[in-house]
Amino acid sequence: MVGIVVVSHSYKIAQGIKELSQELIPRQIPLIAVGGTKDGRIGTEIDEIIEAVKHVYSEEGVIIIGDVGSSLINSKMALELLSLEGYEAVTVSEAPLVEGAMVATIESNLGKSLEGINQKIENQQAVELI
Repeated sequence: MVGIVVVSHSYKIAQGIKELSQELIPRQIPLIAVGGTKDGRIGTEIDEIIEAVKHVYSEEGVIIIGDVGSSLINSKMALELLSLEGYEAVTVSEAPLVEGAMVATIESNLGKSLEGINQKIENQQAVELI
């Protein structure tokens, strides 16, 4: 299964999205959430993103979904550092955080590919409005 890393500036938001996403599937998948700084402030930490990716990494790959601004910048910087260590099957998605994480969780559970998941959450409306 494709691993998923949720990155938010807020620890509580990251954990809430993880909890919400896990409710959508019948089994555990490789999903980890990171948020906030080590001293409890709002922000993101590159080293925490790297460790999260390493924790859920498999040959199927890992998709990182961030909230805004520096979470995406730090995720992309983490991606560069991870590639130097041989972690090639990792991508940073610019999909909306909540909807992207929810759909990625379902798609990973169904065994979809990293490319397929990223394409679905970035190029299509994840949730249809009535």
